[in-house]
Amino acid sequence: MCEDAVHPAHKGMNRRGLFVTGAAAALTLNSVSFASGAERRAPSPGSKESRTVRGTLPTGSPDYVYLPVDVPRGVQEIHVAYTYEKPSVPAGTVGNALDIGVFDERGTDLGGRGFRGWSGGARTEFFIRADEATPGYVPGPVRAGEWHIALGPYTVAPEGLPYEVTITLTYGAPGTTPKPVYPPERAKGRGRAWYRGDCHLHSVHSDGRRTLAEIAALARAAGLDFINSSEHNTHSAHAHWAPEAGDDLLIMLGEEVTTRNGHVVALGIDPGTFVDWRYRARDNRFGTYARKIRDAGGLVVPAHPHATCVGCNWKFGFGEADAVEVWNGPYTPDDEVSLADWDSMLVASVRGDRQWIPAMGNSDAHRDPDRIGGPQTVVLADDLTRDAIQDGIRKGHSYVAETKDVALAFTAAGGKGAHAGIGERLDVDRDAPVTVRLEVKGAPGCTVRFVTDQGVLHTSPALPPSGTGTVEWRTTAQYAAYVRAEVRHAPVVAGLPGPLTAFTNPIFLGRR
Repeated sequence: MCEDAVHPAHKGMNRRGLFVTGAAAALTLNSVSFASGAERRAPSPGSKESRTVRGTLPTGSPDYVYLPVDVPRGVQEIHVAYTYEKPSVPAGTVGNALDIGVFDERGTDLGGRGFRGWSGGARTEFFIRADEATPGYVPGPVRAGEWHIALGPYTVAPEGLPYEVTITLTYGAPGTTPKPVYPPERAKGRGRAWYRGDCHLHSVHSDGRRTLAEIAALARAAGLDFINSSEHNTHSAHAHWAPEAGDDLLIMLGEEVTTRNGHVVALGIDPGTFVDWRYRARDNRFGTYARKIRDAGGLVVPAHPHATCVGCNWKFGFGEADAVEVWNGPYTPDDEVSLADWDSMLVASVRGDRQWIPAMGNSDAHRDPDRIGGPQTVVLADDLTRDAIQDGIRKGHSYVAETKDVALAFTAAGGKGAHAGIGERLDVDRDAPVTVRLEVKGAPGCTVRFVTDQGVLHTSPALPPSGTGTVEWRTTAQYAAYVRAEVRHAPVVAGLPGPLTAFTNPIFLGRR
């Protein structure tokens, strides 16, 4: 499937061929060897050797192409740089995009035992030493054995994807790997209270442009109580977050597992946990890695399920989801579709076909001007701890707000003192009167809508310039199996609802 033009000492090598890993098919090239140089002389400390590999990947290439590198003993650092051509393509045709990462001598098997880092298409070079590594990569000894440079042809132009990879080894003493220090799983909370968070963020450890310190500062400025680290396909940031945590900010650790059939946020996993991403929906592997997320104490949250970027649309179904990211960044039409799709799943849960899945919203912020905390998930939790926040998200005791200025209080009340809040059930007879009440702050000029399994059954007049108001509506469990609230800006397009300012998870009405 491709030709290798390499360092002159290695001319004439052919690819090993195609193999199937049990997930997406992969292509393994012939090995790049440094043995001739290492055996010819004892390398002096600080000396370097380089090899360059060139080739072309055609359209229809496997998802991952592995370039084996025989690393000799005595290597202090491995450095990899790559380039590829980006020819112009006709409108409507995808161009070239090539991701990169690396696995060490422990191999490329699914599960990631040999995983040492991934930068996708965010970097053109990286290095790994015992004491340090490029963000996105995990420091540690460069042990002798067969390493693998992982190339991911994300999209390939019709004329193919010519690439060049240069591997440079530096010899010397291995150095010492520092023991990782992780952020605490508890911050100074307010007891049982509403806590604001953003669980989908990117830094320089993947394709973001902000440092961890910059993210933490912006999170505090956005009024957040908690955040979740969610770099694409790497956990390298986990060991660097501790200095940014504090009594006022809980930092949970995770990963955005970025497959070719959709992305999932692993929310609040154990420190140092890596979750593999090298499979498609047709491979029937997602359940295994969803369980790994849960076994590591995390939540499984499909991200931006109706996003339009290549590989972003969610194809795995929602049977493994603990929550779903309905609102991602500035409100756009794909969020509106996600909201409608989620509402349809609520209807299915009313029928008893499945457990209902709570919704959440996150910023997916990468760089300026992306706004951290826009939107943010506001969670009712017993305290500001990893377990308590996750429990609130899992139970749907939450709403999503555009900014820290927007606050909601949503309840349903029946006779004899019966009442319920967001994510709960009001246990009343089918024909008993129910009063639904939403108190809003911080939404000037917005309208309130009450949405049920029948659709929108009540819309309020616009809120006053103060942005504060209370809206009530009366119904029964027979008429509305659940009620959820939306707060919306004025319409941008006539006849269509305006962008969201906030929305709640549902309150279910009636006896089980």
